[in-house]
Amino acid sequence: MDRRIMGLETEFGIVHTVPTGAALSPDDTARRLFRPIVEWGRSSNVFLPNGARLYLDVGSHPEYATAECATLEDTVAHDRAGELIVDDMRGQLEAKLAEEGTGGSVYLFKNNVDSAGNSFGSHENYMIARSTRFARLVAHLIPFLVTRQLIAGAGRVHPQGPVAFGQRSFSQNAGQPSYSFSQRADHIWEDSSSSTTRARPLINTRDEPHGDAERFRRLHVIVGDSTMSTTTTALRLGATDLMLRMIEAGNALIDRTLKDPALALRQISHDLTGTVPVELADGTQRSALDLQREYLETVTRFVQANGAHHDRVDWVLDLWARTLDAVQRRDFTGIDTEIDWAIKKKLLDSWVARNGSDYAAPRVAQMDLAFHDVAPGRGLFRMLEERGMAARLPGTDGSEAQTAVTTPPETRAKLRGALVKAAIDAGKHTTIDWVNVKINGATQRIVTLRDPFLTHDDDAAAMLAILRREAVRGSEQPPAPPII
Repeated sequence: MDRRIMGLETEFGIVHTVPTGAALSPDDTARRLFRPIVEWGRSSNVFLPNGARLYLDVGSHPEYATAECATLEDTVAHDRAGELIVDDMRGQLEAKLAEEGTGGSVYLFKNNVDSAGNSFGSHENYMIARSTRFARLVAHLIPFLVTRQLIAGAGRVHPQGPVAFGQRSFSQNAGQPSYSFSQRADHIWEDSSSSTTRARPLINTRDEPHGDAERFRRLHVIVGDSTMSTTTTALRLGATDLMLRMIEAGNALIDRTLKDPALALRQISHDLTGTVPVELADGTQRSALDLQREYLETVTRFVQANGAHHDRVDWVLDLWARTLDAVQRRDFTGIDTEIDWAIKKKLLDSWVARNGSDYAAPRVAQMDLAFHDVAPGRGLFRMLEERGMAARLPGTDGSEAQTAVTTPPETRAKLRGALVKAAIDAGKHTTIDWVNVKINGATQRIVTLRDPFLTHDDDAAAMLAILRREAVRGSEQPPAPPII
């Protein structure tokens, strides 16, 4: 596939704290957070003028799904735009609570596990051709995803060390403070499944193309960590995209099927050397470093033979290689401004060294969580980034995310976003999904957009013209969304 649509879905952890008295529960806090959204959208599940979907997910988690993006740069910018949008909602809620006398602080965390051990996700979506042999793609992709945490993990502190899951013990270090590559690895149980919550697979196989089902299929990856760094996010997406292109092209790949992918995820996550042997289905053993080296070398040969499909490919391959080199040397100084788990580990190790402490200290757990706080001036990653201690994607300065808060990417989302904005201006309520836009009212109008790459559609243009005329006539408007 010459062009690919990508997108990210991020669930945020939420908590309200007060110095004295009773804080709001996460459920109440999340509902209060979405109250302004419900006032204008008549729902806690809405599409925004930038083409994205914002909704309150099960478990009281605010969730933001980026608009469909066709470039790494756009996907990264729109992922960060989601953080800006929910942080704006957080600020409004704090102000409202202060006005009411409740007070306190509201925190939103872009991470994957809470203090009670509950996990929430960061899902990736990649458009693939319907003609792709899906079972073959999944079989080859799973070992890559299991080992990808070396280059794209968010990092996590375990004050009591890793524990055994069921009967499948994976570490000899239980009870000792430790650090792992991934937050999500301990909560994945199957390689592939149509479920997203009961089984928590690496890949969700439910066939929801969100487009022309005869041409497209959606690959829904569940195993990834939420990443704060734009460089890590770009590497996570870019390396996976290259793997998909190679598999889709029909390249012959060595069978690296894992005997137990879920167990291998845990074994690899809790071994920062990358050398722990994991068992393959054929009875042999390989390390995560071995497998990632093999994938990198195979992808590099594929790019050399077929050319780079975008101008970030060389950057992706370089950071991929440098990260594996850092793990192999056990010297992370070359990546500790670019890869989430290494950035966080440097921060924590610095505090531990200054205070003569270890990872069991309560302050370390607090810093681990605060790293993922999305609030500027409070979130530790944001502070590192502003001080130049965490890199941005080369060629970007952060303004791209601010633009993406209100501006859709050059995909089908451009049409959806324009219709959403025009409907708001005209005081019309809408019913929207990824493919359809319906303007509710006495005379209902529906536009169907099956091609994710579409940036012009006659039916959409006609509906847009009608809405704009109605807005000029001064139709009664509902409350405007808080993010525009």
